[in-house]
Amino acid sequence: MKLGYAYDDTFLLHDTGTFHPESPQRLESILNRLHKTSYFKDMHWIKPNKLPLELIESVHDHRHRERFSVIQGKRGSFDGDTPYSESSFDAALLAAGSGVDLVNKIRSSEIESGIALVRPPGHHAETGRSMGFCLLNNIAITAGYLLTQGVEKVYILDWDVHHGNGTQEIFYDSDKVFFTSLHQYPYYPGTGSIHERGEGRGENFTLNIPLPMGSGDKEYLHYFQETVVPSMLEFQPEYVLISAGFDGHRRDPLAGMNLSTNAFAEFTRLILSATNQIGAKTISFLEGGYDLDALAESVEAHVAVLAG
Repeated sequence: MKLGYAYDDTFLLHDTGTFHPESPQRLESILNRLHKTSYFKDMHWIKPNKLPLELIESVHDHRHRERFSVIQGKRGSFDGDTPYSESSFDAALLAAGSGVDLVNKIRSSEIESGIALVRPPGHHAETGRSMGFCLLNNIAITAGYLLTQGVEKVYILDWDVHHGNGTQEIFYDSDKVFFTSLHQYPYYPGTGSIHERGEGRGENFTLNIPLPMGSGDKEYLHYFQETVVPSMLEFQPEYVLISAGFDGHRRDPLAGMNLSTNAFAEFTRLILSATNQIGAKTISFLEGGYDLDALAESVEAHVAVLAG
């Protein structure tokens, strides 16, 4: 299976400050680990292009685009969690552009599936604001782009330990994007109850699986097999986009879940088995994961399955 990965060194220049958990070392540890694998040399490197500014408004509003645009070359913060530095504007446009480039490479048959090894992450960014370490919603922008390219159904699966509030909010009234999230609950950012199911045309196209602190492989795999995979098979998407956060790992400092490294390989196997049945393409997006060793191991477990 020809797997493409989008990566640019500019991602390392997004400087969040000395003590911020979303640090450049996260990507460095992932790449150091992948470079040691036998299959990494066979993966197809895609140097991403910056997202055209007008595409921001495919999922964000005009005010957010304006607020984002003024950070170019500056240092500051959107909120207490979400700092930016002189290179963050470029890094965020490359991160959001990575998904679009992976889509284009899949559509031209250069690759069969993709992973965006990017920062800043994206899934907390809402229509009108950056938050939770996220400046632009990378996965939502990619889903929005797919819909403009004639794709009719996109399934987004978010297994980051924190609920993907931004992605949910952006597509809450859409019947073209099915959003599923498994997450620690109650926890940051406070959203993601079982009762949040979408509205209007989007009713029943949002599926939240809130899990109590301490949940591990057994609980997650139960819901993957009994709920996530059946919902995917029923929806029949053309693309499955994964918000791949690895902060549910038992060693992660920012959460309280109990997943093993191997769980991420199992999640990936179950999803690929479903996408193979329905002929859907898969693109994965790096979200959270803050213990450097656990993150690198878990990404490798995920990528090894994606790479076949």
